[in-house]
Amino acid sequence: MIDPVFWLGVSILLVAVSLAAVLVAMIPTLKELARAARSAEKLFDTLSRELPPTLESIRLTGLEISELTDDVNDGVQSAKRVVQQVDQGLGGARKQVQRAQSSTRNLVVGVKAAWRTLRRQPSRRSLDRLPASSSQPFDDRMEQSPQPEDRRNSEGDRIQQREYWATPADNDGRVD
Repeated sequence: MIDPVFWLGVSILLVAVSLAAVLVAMIPTLKELARAARSAEKLFDTLSRELPPTLESIRLTGLEISELTDDVNDGVQSAKRVVQQVDQGLGGARKQVQRAQSSTRNLVVGVKAAWRTLRRQPSRRSLDRLPASSSQPFDDRMEQSPQPEDRRNSEGDRIQQREYWATPADNDGRVD
């Protein structure tokens, strides 16, 4: 039993049995590995066919979104300009309304003064019956007339309103 050839034969037999066991265990593993390789190949084929058009579509969508963003920005800028023009128009209209109110007030004051003057009955007095102050020359009477009132409009500009006093000696009581 000590024969070395015998032990060599037993060793080779054990190695052969081990290799056979490994090969038997390896066969299903290799089949599964081949099946996984085929699946991976199909996946890579599908990706190579589908991915470039999808990436191109995503790129085009990005370009369209940037164009739409530019259009929206242009629309916003246009709306901003329109709003500024409307604001300027409203400011101008507000100033015109203030001027019209001021003119209307002045017109009403003038009409009231004219109405009061027209309602007064002119008296036909002679110059000798007038008081001494009314027989003075017109220039002297203007120096004695009341000073204009200091008034300001809504914009803070000074408005001078003068009151003119007519005496019966001035144009026979008529206001020109």
